[in-house]
Amino acid sequence: MPGSLFPKILIPVDFSRCSEEAFRVALSLAHVFQSEVLLLHVVDTKALDALNAVGLALPSAEAGQKKRLRHQARLNARRLLGFEEAKGLAIKRLIAEGTPFVEIARTARSEKVSLVVMGSYGGQTGNVEKIFFGGTAEKVTRTAGCPVLCVPLPGRPQPQRRPAEAPQ
Repeated sequence: MPGSLFPKILIPVDFSRCSEEAFRVALSLAHVFQSEVLLLHVVDTKALDALNAVGLALPSAEAGQKKRLRHQARLNARRLLGFEEAKGLAIKRLIAEGTPFVEIARTARSEKVSLVVMGSYGGQTGNVEKIFFGGTAEKVTRTAGCPVLCVPLPGRPQPQRRPAEAPQ
């Protein structure tokens, strides 16, 4: 919608719990602002290259690996689109291959996105590169060319306390 504050929202997902939370937040915003939604998954070819380099996968099998990853991404995206919050929204699914932050920023610019909503913590842990160069969300924030809303993994639900009973 042209008069909306955020006419087009990009939601990059890696299908982690955190990206699913970001997806839900973005859908809420899309309902409020009547936004078009782009759901993007990037097949991380750098991870495939690393597996090939250490001999855990054969370079000759790379095309098959990518095909399986793209198929799995389509299945996972279909599952997300089944969420109750997705009903009534125009959602376009995209799959890209490459380095996630590069592809997310490229998509944000080429699609003229007005807001990126993404999880601030994905499925990677203990990555030395992340310590020195920053995570995907940080890199997207620096390169997307539009506002980026980073959604953290929701905390543990706090047990509800009963109100103190009144003295008799």
